[in-house]
Amino acid sequence: MIVPVSPQYGGGALADVLPSVAGALSVPGFTNTLNLPPASRYAVLLFDGLGWGLLRRHAEAAPYLASLLPTGRSLTAGVPSTTAVSLTSLGTGLPPGAHGMVGYTSIVPATGGLLNALQWDAPVDPRQWQPHETVFDRVAAAGVVTRNVSKARFEKSGLTRSAFRGTVHRGADSIEDRLDATRFASREGSSSLVYVYDSQLDYIGHGHGSESWQWEEELVAADSFAAQVRAALPRDAVLVVIADHGMIDVAPEYRVDLDAEPALTDGLRLVGGESRFRHLYCVDGAQNDVLAVYRERLGDRALVLSREEAIGRGWFGAVEERVSPRLGDVVVAALGPLALVASRRYPQEAGLIGLHGSLTADEMEIPLLVDPGR
Repeated sequence: MIVPVSPQYGGGALADVLPSVAGALSVPGFTNTLNLPPASRYAVLLFDGLGWGLLRRHAEAAPYLASLLPTGRSLTAGVPSTTAVSLTSLGTGLPPGAHGMVGYTSIVPATGGLLNALQWDAPVDPRQWQPHETVFDRVAAAGVVTRNVSKARFEKSGLTRSAFRGTVHRGADSIEDRLDATRFASREGSSSLVYVYDSQLDYIGHGHGSESWQWEEELVAADSFAAQVRAALPRDAVLVVIADHGMIDVAPEYRVDLDAEPALTDGLRLVGGESRFRHLYCVDGAQNDVLAVYRERLGDRALVLSREEAIGRGWFGAVEERVSPRLGDVVVAALGPLALVASRRYPQEAGLIGLHGSLTADEMEIPLLVDPGR
């Protein structure tokens, strides 16, 4: 049985990156727990889907990033290991149980419907859903110039308004535009923090698999972009390269279709999360039956826990009262080669090859690479 990787909130998780950067920038109230080098300018480059294991296995395709591995280390994503959760942990410096973004899709307790955190397809106020001050808010209040360089269409998204409040968005859709925006932003003011986001590795991994030649080809491009970002920065700026999660490939024969097995939807009112980490929302009184059915059907290929058990294991960090009802009554975390698809509810997801969300090392472990410049 695969041993799950526990999130290392408070000293070895993605949520610790920006508080440590703020500490390295000498912003009052922050502790540099990751021991980043002191500097007046920082750039944080996040590659969506670049797991620690993936980078190490394909290091020959990424000479610049590989050159930073000897002084780098791995961190853990939060749980579930998925983009919306991770980016909100990055921006707030908090675990999911505090910031409240608990999955790709999760229930809105007030309405009983689902919220897709990337599409923000429910009438939910981002400031109420995630009410905490972000690290960017506090850093900007201390006089540090903060900029968010990513696609223009992300500026008004609910996720951006939840996770990246306090930054000025610089919409940049091409590599050239992103480099220009980074070059300019990193020289603003006397102290600056620039966040740069790249999504292509994740996109290619979902469609072709993270062990495909297409993924490795994109890693070559990502490595080139990282080196170009370094070159665009002032010499004394520090570049930090991170990711939001890793990825694991699951072949079609290892997929369990909830919509094709009535026993797996008996007692459910909603199916949330994603195929590697499901939030199952039960009708009243059905939780124990759902737990029993899923444990028998999946065996040691997944951890099937009640909400209370998952909270007790510390998966989400300390869980605030307003956040607890957003978690599934039953939580299913895939361990082996397994995907819990729902072909009728989520047909697009059912066709993906590269997946993430659960607690395996390939999904949870992410790089922390530092180029101090000078």
